[in-house]
Amino acid sequence: MKTTLTFILFLTLFCLPAAAETVQVTTRENAVRSDCRFFAPVKLKVVLGDRLSVNEKNGDWYQVTAKGIDGCIHKSAVKDRNFAAAGRGASAGSASSDEVSLAGKGFSPQVESGYRKSGKNLNYNAVDEISRIQVSDKSLESFIKQGGLIQP
Repeated sequence: MKTTLTFILFLTLFCLPAAAETVQVTTRENAVRSDCRFFAPVKLKVVLGDRLSVNEKNGDWYQVTAKGIDGCIHKSAVKDRNFAAAGRGASAGSASSDEVSLAGKGFSPQVESGYRKSGKNLNYNAVDEISRIQVSDKSLESFIKQGGLIQP
C-alpha cells in the first residue's frame, strides 16, 4: 500500500504537465513575427489583452504560441505574470499593470475630451491624422533596404 501511494504521489508531482507561462499583450495592436527580430515577417496580429503562451525567452524576445501559431514577440509589447505593480513594495518609477494597459490603449476620445476641457490648445486634428497613417510591412521593408539601414 505504501508503495502504491508513493507511486501515485510521484506521478502527481512529476508527470503532470507544468502550467505554461503566459504573457498578456499591453499594446493596442502588435505582431507575432516569424523570427525574433524587428521587421521579420508577421505571422499573426495580436491586440490589447490577448494572452500568449511562452515557449522560451530569447534575450528581449519571447517565443510564443498564440491561436495555434508559433512566433516571436518583443518584451516591450507584453507583460508577464511577475509584473511589478506600483504600490507597497514597488520601486520608484514603476507602473501598475492598469497604467501599462491604459498606455497601450493610446489617446482615446475620452482623454482628448479631458484635455479640451482643461483649456489646452492642442492640434487634435493632427493627432487624428497621424493616428490614421498605416505603413505596410512591405513598404517598411523596402524603406529599410533602400536606406541601407541595419536591423537591430
